[in-house]
Amino acid sequence: MRRGSVCSCREGEEEVYYLELLVEYLKNYMKTRLTYRADFWVEVVSDLLFQATNFIFILVIFMHTDSLGGWNQNEVVFVYGFFMVPFGVFSCFVNMWGFSERYIVKGEMDRILTRPAHNLFQILLENVDPPSLMGSFIGLVIMAISGANLGLPFEWWTIPALIVLTLSAVAIYTGIYTTLTSLSFYSDAPTGILPLMYNIQTYGRYPVTIYNRAIQVLLTWIIPFAFVGIYPAALFLERAEMRNMALLTPVVGAVFMTIGLLSWNYGVRRYKGAGS
Repeated sequence: MRRGSVCSCREGEEEVYYLELLVEYLKNYMKTRLTYRADFWVEVVSDLLFQATNFIFILVIFMHTDSLGGWNQNEVVFVYGFFMVPFGVFSCFVNMWGFSERYIVKGEMDRILTRPAHNLFQILLENVDPPSLMGSFIGLVIMAISGANLGLPFEWWTIPALIVLTLSAVAIYTGIYTTLTSLSFYSDAPTGILPLMYNIQTYGRYPVTIYNRAIQVLLTWIIPFAFVGIYPAALFLERAEMRNMALLTPVVGAVFMTIGLLSWNYGVRRYKGAGS
């Protein structure tokens, strides 16, 4: 009993330590952004313009058709709105762009490894990007408007399901991109894999039924970006044919998050320093 109590206390202290570390990083971020406010708003506006371009593209498609793979305009817009929610959270807290150049080539990984906090947690905090959360907010607004147009009911489980599915989708993003980023520990040469994966993930914001069978399998079981958009959104849209896939989202998130962390930790063990 005493040993168990000691372990519980240590775990509690560690959680508090990481929470305090997160708060400190966010404070430093806000201090920096308040010094350069113009840069902050430029980033917000540019992100909104990018999302607006994608949204307009969907509207243009439905100027030429009434249905996309059996989904009407409001349904596709709803899926896009959901897609924006986890992607905004992911972009805010899991920004892995430029990892190889900054941490491997320039040797900043050596600095990270000398600190007590977990190395991946430190890297994520150093690259936090709160303006990306604006995309999540816009996504929620889009879901609310398109859902109202569709007459979707607001059930007791709607908010809990939204939270769970959003976090699960973020876990999928994190797992995939952490796995790919861990390849930098084996080679400091840029591979171009992350930009390619970024382009592939956009397929997840459209109904998988519009793609051929091979792409459906790819987006569902190999690179499961269908679970960050269409499948979880289908639960709220009451699409019975995709209900089971929507309920699998937390499982897929846990699996790919585990793969990502294992790949990362193995890569860190292989890392021998900037001078090697």
